[in-house]
Amino acid sequence: MRLDIVTLFPELFDPLLVTSFIGRAIDIGAMQVRFRSPREFGLGVHRSVDDTPYGGGSGMLLRVDCLVACMEAMDVDAPDGVLAQRVLLTPQGRPFRQTDAEQMAKLPAVMLICGRYEGFDERVRSYVDDELSLGDFVMCGGEIAAMAIMEACGRLLPGVLGNAASIHEESHSPGNAGLLEYPQYTRPAEFRGVSVDPVLLSGDHARIARWRREQSISRTKARRPDLPVPELPPEKKRREPLE
Repeated sequence: MRLDIVTLFPELFDPLLVTSFIGRAIDIGAMQVRFRSPREFGLGVHRSVDDTPYGGGSGMLLRVDCLVACMEAMDVDAPDGVLAQRVLLTPQGRPFRQTDAEQMAKLPAVMLICGRYEGFDERVRSYVDDELSLGDFVMCGGEIAAMAIMEACGRLLPGVLGNAASIHEESHSPGNAGLLEYPQYTRPAEFRGVSVDPVLLSGDHARIARWRREQSISRTKARRPDLPVPELPPEKKRREPLE
């Protein structure tokens, strides 16, 4: 997977590229990351990339000509001519979900376009394929959103996680029916009067699996009532041993 990042501050990404899962993804060749700054296409001595909005208003807007020139330059330099799907990162975008990460991780290339200042010239939206947001809040730029998407996608790539099977039981994953993940425990079995549920110590894999699904359903209903929750199938009756 290739990630093309359009940002005025590529240096913000430096620690992430050599740390943990993203560093591993790059080391094993599962992910390639390229950066380009709209400043390269800025105007005048100071390489200006922003200007005041027509009609007045507070703040400065990123210029459409500088941004589009940057995106198109990334395409011209694309390895093997593989063009990236362009994604604009703004508070107005639809919420980024785990399903988006899974779909992106299957694409050969994605371009993440980070905003700054008051926002983008509206015409920029005509040159992108999608618009995503981390949630209903505003930050100073799109770089943190790009980092979050980078890690969400990178950890799904083959060979990046030590135990890839764990992905299928996580919160919001299709393998867990989109539910929140069940509670998990490790040693000690009792801490300050709070004990691990005996089911988890029973060694009965069927009972453990059912307990986990029950916990996922109840936790999702309590914490995320906006998410659909499947019905738990009736428990199968155990056969009595033959005498």
